[in-house]
Amino acid sequence: MKHERLREQVCEANKRLAESGLVVLTWGNVSGIDRAGGAVAIKPSGVEYDKLSARSIVVVDLDGCVIDGNRRPSVDLPTHLELYKAFPDVCSVAHTHSKYATMFAQAGMPIHCFGTTHADYFYGSIPVTRVIAPEETDEYEANIGRVIVEHFRAHKLDYKSMAACLAGGHGPFVWACGAPQKAVENAFVLEQVAEIAFGTLSLSAAQAPLAAHMQELHYLRKHGPKARYGQDCT
Repeated sequence: MKHERLREQVCEANKRLAESGLVVLTWGNVSGIDRAGGAVAIKPSGVEYDKLSARSIVVVDLDGCVIDGNRRPSVDLPTHLELYKAFPDVCSVAHTHSKYATMFAQAGMPIHCFGTTHADYFYGSIPVTRVIAPEETDEYEANIGRVIVEHFRAHKLDYKSMAACLAGGHGPFVWACGAPQKAVENAFVLEQVAEIAFGTLSLSAAQAPLAAHMQELHYLRKHGPKARYGQDCT
């Protein structure tokens, strides 16, 4: 079996996505990329998570052509590919229809940073894109990815410090500059942050975002060269 390690990682990440409660039925997928080999591994379309195996994971090239596997890849593959092409340090992508994050996507509302839980993981408001236009539906899934990239470029967002985006009217996409399990972790944190934000707005509809200096303090406490959270890898 080609790309064995990558397929194993992607298989395990997809199963973890289901175990985390972020998906129901088959509403979500995780992929990973081998940059050196130009290969992307992703969940096969419509296959239940408990029936996945490393062998069932589909491997494609960056044009979406299957290079290993005998199943059709996820219909969301073109979105993943657009993100990999535009964000060169991204190594894994996850997509869900998790409840609270999807509520914000459907409402066309960004998830503002109201507290330090959010600030620990995402630097600023989690953005929401415009909805796909009628003339963009022929390449629907690819255009979701293009619209995410368009939004990040137009608003000068850093895809490393903001590793998530809500596709307007659709749902969340997250990514990681690490193994597929990290993308799943980011998807889990995004859903927790979305639920907390929903509750915050329910209690105080006019709640202002957390002060900028607190957002910066908490994000940089975990990320970057001066991070001091956790243990040194020694």
